[in-house]
Amino acid sequence: MTRQNPVCSIIPPFVLSRIAETGTPEERAAALHTLAISSGVRARRSLVRSLLASGAATVAELGPAVPPETLAVYDVAGGGDADLPGTLKRATHDPAAADPAVNQAYDGADKTYHFYLDVFNRASVDGKGMTLVSSVHFSHALDNAFWNGSQMVYGDGSGHFMAVGSLTKALDVIGHELTHGVTQYTAALEYHAQPGALNESISDVFGSLVRQRDLGQSADQADWLIAPGILGASLHGVALRSMKEPGTAFQGDPQPATMAGYVKLPVDSDPEHDNGGVHINSGIPNHAFYLAAVAIGGNAWEAPGRIWYDALTTRIHATANFHDAAHATVASARGLYGASSSQAKAVRNAWREVGVLH
Repeated sequence: MTRQNPVCSIIPPFVLSRIAETGTPEERAAALHTLAISSGVRARRSLVRSLLASGAATVAELGPAVPPETLAVYDVAGGGDADLPGTLKRATHDPAAADPAVNQAYDGADKTYHFYLDVFNRASVDGKGMTLVSSVHFSHALDNAFWNGSQMVYGDGSGHFMAVGSLTKALDVIGHELTHGVTQYTAALEYHAQPGALNESISDVFGSLVRQRDLGQSADQADWLIAPGILGASLHGVALRSMKEPGTAFQGDPQPATMAGYVKLPVDSDPEHDNGGVHINSGIPNHAFYLAAVAIGGNAWEAPGRIWYDALTTRIHATANFHDAAHATVASARGLYGASSSQAKAVRNAWREVGVLH
């Protein structure tokens, strides 16, 4: 089996691949551009992950040279990977910049940083206070945002797949991508098939929780959508994913809600195969979290979020599959709240409902 090097970006590659084959000339050009840029990021992410895991390099050695701040936002001014991070535009305690994208990226990173600090007592993605670096205006009209292994990178959107200027506005997108950094420094889930789908699901879970907390929404008040309201004209729908109703977010959304609909795909370099379905089958653990959260009730970032965070940081391993994750979250619920607690029962029942546990 050939494993594709991972790039954790918010828009799934299969969406771009399909439109590259069937869209208008303008849509095809935008899709191919985003696919090409995403492909170029894969090697760097894989190298960073390997070096950090082996101890051959440190965060400081692999990341950009940045001021000793909590947050730093740069403008790469249309440049590419070799131009990162760009020109510093705003750091911690600086006044707002003239560029709205800089301020949006700053505010989103700040809210995500304080979500992890306030809720889980975690200082930044690495747990050691790592500066959260963001670069805006990456490439030209790029329909994606991603964590590249050491920092956040934002395209401006072409209007075809992502609305122009929308990626830095979407707090759940920012929370999603920065959570890939948290996963990188904890469970280090591999990015293919079920471990990769768990990787994507965990980012959806905590990206959604960052937004819910910011809005002050309880589990029953939240819409459970990922990236609502930022889709471009070529994607007909309300969001990229729905945790409440996987498969309903946009026209042609292939996400299953249960194991009965699990999509088995090869792990290869074909974007249609989504590295073994990482953005497709993530609908199953996403739905399990939604079911657990609404059953437990209250604020989802409290008991449900604490259970998933405990599992991610203490029980889930790099090659974990759905079954492993289910047992890990049940064990965390029992450890945190008691073996016969309503929280533990809700988590186990959620995984049963999606067909992972029996």
